[in-house]
Amino acid sequence: MKLEVLNIQGQQTGREIELPEDVFGVEPNEHVVYLAVKQYLAAQRQGTHKAKERNEIAGSTKKLKRQKGTGTARFGDIKNPIFRGGGRIFGPRPRKYNITLNKKVKQLARKSALSSKASAGKIFVIEDFSFEAPKTKAFADILAALKVADQKPVVVTSDYEKEVYLSSRNLPKTKVVRASDLNTYEVMNAGALILSEGAVEKITEAFAN
Repeated sequence: MKLEVLNIQGQQTGREIELPEDVFGVEPNEHVVYLAVKQYLAAQRQGTHKAKERNEIAGSTKKLKRQKGTGTARFGDIKNPIFRGGGRIFGPRPRKYNITLNKKVKQLARKSALSSKASAGKIFVIEDFSFEAPKTKAFADILAALKVADQKPVVVTSDYEKEVYLSSRNLPKTKVVRASDLNTYEVMNAGALILSEGAVEKITEAFAN
């Protein structure tokens, strides 16, 4: 698959770049994409939820009333879960939500996501660029020139570009990631995927067989 290389003004440069078929042209596997997205979202959960159970509540352990002869239900102490302020029955406890996937499944998921975006025409390739200083307007002008400002764009750079990253932070639903950090969730969540020429090379090296 070949794509036109655009400059930051959104104009064609007269050059084309080859997107390898074994990365951007595979048959998408929806199930492995689902598993990879599920793993990513699960890893974002802190798992620090906690509710106090009966043995953790501060309160008297004295039996509230005698066992028999009152005509009502029997009761133990005030920490009984059926009372207001009592312990919670089977409350949440701190835990990890991590899901393990093998390397080949995650690699296939990334390829499937990239191929899905490529077939939908949502991948754009631009020349490598950088800023001398953070400038939100300059970054917004690039997105406007590419006509993707309202499409949840994800800009992928070959390496960490501090000024480019800082320039994007004030733009809603816009993200800048390094090629090495690109994951299935980021690709699928993006409305438009903007790759620098250097990023295409990095992705090809990382994801190709």
